[in-house]
Amino acid sequence: MKALKLIFLADRYHLRKYGRLITNDNYVAMKHGPVPSVTKDIAESNDYLDEIPKKYSLRYIEPVNNLELASAENTDDTVFSESDIEALNFAWDTFGRYDQFQLRDITHSYPEWAKHKKSIGAGSCLHMDILDFLKDPTEHVDPGLSLGEEDHKTFELNEDDRQIRSEEITERSLIESLWR
Repeated sequence: MKALKLIFLADRYHLRKYGRLITNDNYVAMKHGPVPSVTKDIAESNDYLDEIPKKYSLRYIEPVNNLELASAENTDDTVFSESDIEALNFAWDTFGRYDQFQLRDITHSYPEWAKHKKSIGAGSCLHMDILDFLKDPTEHVDPGLSLGEEDHKTFELNEDDRQIRSEEITERSLIESLWR
């Protein structure tokens, strides 16, 4: 769960700062917070994955058990852009000290998950709109976690930047739909 939350926080940062997700994943709201769905499938090495991505991911990620992963090989840094690495470092440097349950609580304060809170039941997953990642949290996390307000937002956006990111995301989504 911790790895999935850190990936979410890196994706959120990257989307807000650069206009795209690192993972290009689909996000769902589940009981314990936002989840990148394909990334979860990879972490679980489950049967939802096609054979090629499953084989590739097992080169780098070794499931220890249902709750724990190990690195099977060094990361192939050539698949990440400089901005991807920046966002991953931000997530680790800002949030890496927290355990999975503290990260769950932090992610519950984000509006993209919070809007689904009342509809989420055990085992359910609801589609999250990545445009909601551009919204700022309205509640603060437990002050004992020592997060600054800017860290809590993952990347500060002014209204002009928020509008530009929204237009970029909407346009990219339209273009991708034309290719399907």
